[in-house]
Amino acid sequence: MATASALAVGLAPAPAQAADNPYERGPDPTVAALDASRGPFAVGTENVSSLVSGFGGGTIYYPTSTTQGTFGAVAISPGFTATWSSLAWLGPRIASHGFVVIGIETNTLLDQPASRGSQLLAALDYLTRSSSVRSRIDSTRLAVAGHSMGGGGSLEAARTRPSLQAAVPLAPWNTTKSWSSLRVPTLIVGGESDSIAPVSTHSIPFYNTIPSATEKAYLELNNASHFFPQSTNTFTARLGVAWLKRFVDNDTRYDQFICPGPSSFSVSDYRNTCPLA
Repeated sequence: MATASALAVGLAPAPAQAADNPYERGPDPTVAALDASRGPFAVGTENVSSLVSGFGGGTIYYPTSTTQGTFGAVAISPGFTATWSSLAWLGPRIASHGFVVIGIETNTLLDQPASRGSQLLAALDYLTRSSSVRSRIDSTRLAVAGHSMGGGGSLEAARTRPSLQAAVPLAPWNTTKSWSSLRVPTLIVGGESDSIAPVSTHSIPFYNTIPSATEKAYLELNNASHFFPQSTNTFTARLGVAWLKRFVDNDTRYDQFICPGPSSFSVSDYRNTCPLA
């Protein structure tokens, strides 16, 4: 795990970074800031009607700041038989670091990964084209995430729309095991003790089949069950936010959290291509 002294190493002066990267948002990151229950931005919420086209409605979380320019956006899907409430902690947590987040309800509780992937893309289209917060969003900087079949859906969405900037599948489940055509930077988070989507037949093969030329990482949580995303988890949030900041915002200040990655008794495995090192 990065130490306080390590966090300061290699950081360019803030003004130069701001000039070089117009998408940089928020103060210099630290482990403590990423592990806190909220990031630096105040967050507003808005409900989305189930009458929208392409997905089942949901909740939007957005930074209320009007002085930072536009933000990247993330659509997140719950898993099989679950509703957005099962993952709701992720909405304000991610949004408070400078993203517009839509947590979706699916068309039916039994929707399979391919359908959930299409719904994630429909939600992003709604966010950027029709929602009341569309003016806050940079439509070129979009990402997807999800749990279980929603995680499998995020892989489907990323393969379908390679212009996405990032994907974060959590305990992903999918009958498709090879993702050799996936080009979107992808962080997979698995639970070591997952008996529903065992990492040996889901997360790890998914990670291994993503081409090495694609930015990718695999975080495995020690003794975690399939349902670890349904409660606040330090490493899921830390790495998830860092991944989104790095690839949606192109914010290299977050490289330090990805390469070499976390070292803790709470983490049983961490792998990545580490091209940033």
